[in-house]
Amino acid sequence: MIIKKLSLYNFKNHSEKKFEFSPQINCFVGNNGVGKTNILDALHYLSVGKSFLGNTDFNNIKKDEDFFTIDAEVLNEDSEDIIKISQPKEAKKIIKKNDKNYDRIADHIGYLPSVMISPYDSNLISDSGESRRKFLDAMISQTDSEYLFDLIQYQKTIQQRNALLKYFAKNRVFDKDSLDIYDDPIIKFGTKIFEKRKDFVTQLNPIVQNFYRIISGGKETVSVIYESHLFENSFGNLLKESLERDRMLTYTSKGIHKDDLLFEMDQILIKKVGSQGQQKSFLISLKLAQMSLVKELTGKTPILLLDDIFDKLDDYRVSQLIELVNQENFGQIFITDTHKERTESVVKKINEESIIFEI
Repeated sequence: MIIKKLSLYNFKNHSEKKFEFSPQINCFVGNNGVGKTNILDALHYLSVGKSFLGNTDFNNIKKDEDFFTIDAEVLNEDSEDIIKISQPKEAKKIIKKNDKNYDRIADHIGYLPSVMISPYDSNLISDSGESRRKFLDAMISQTDSEYLFDLIQYQKTIQQRNALLKYFAKNRVFDKDSLDIYDDPIIKFGTKIFEKRKDFVTQLNPIVQNFYRIISGGKETVSVIYESHLFENSFGNLLKESLERDRMLTYTSKGIHKDDLLFEMDQILIKKVGSQGQQKSFLISLKLAQMSLVKELTGKTPILLLDDIFDKLDDYRVSQLIELVNQENFGQIFITDTHKERTESVVKKINEESIIFEI
């Protein structure tokens, strides 16, 4: 998948910007605050229909404007497609492919897979399990449209069950039969999600380990471990055994919505023992592994978005990363950096067709 052209209108700090891209490497250089990361965020929108920064769509409309649009020409194996995303202030977001609206935005997920590596990835290590679950779900959703459907159905059912538990507590009543209605869909969708998460992480872990070994020089061993209540018990038993606890808490306390990923270095959580450089090397390895696995499972090469990637990496790790990019054929790459000379030097080492945009 190659993005040939990109046009931005009223997107964040960009009133109007147009780009024609190299099929290999595209670099955006300039001072902090000029909007380099915003361009990567627009590319991320093309992939998954939302900001990687977690901003609401309305907050991405340029101040004092009524809408934003992102247009792109995308070249795939057998055709050239026009993708357009528009967000008016007073209406819902629209995503079009070749002038045809998607019925559901979820139907667009997986068309243009992407992998973003940014300073915000550190939240995956420091934040709660929710961040890591969202990351895992986003990875799998780019490879499996059925997974996204199952996840949406599961989350809706959990919300309904929790609402009923709160109603019971507020009104001091309890009707087990009404609550039991939710068991079958929770078990059905939750078990499917668990199995797919387990299989995905099993495939992901050795790829992460290999990339980390290359980038770090093999000084430490890292692991990605999937943690779930369903390793200990069936979903049906979990719901039965936690029923009284759920009544007291007024929410569903066990299930795949509490899953987590453990990131370890030498069998200890990396957030406890890893230096900034080690943590960043791990996160880069994790994202490159994601890219490799998405490519293997879908046959599509994701676009690679590298935001301020060289910060906090020593020269050795930068050179190893560039060597990896050379060897692995990662496809179209987009890079932001504040140092034009550093970017030019790195790009020359990769020795591919490239364009540097000064923003």
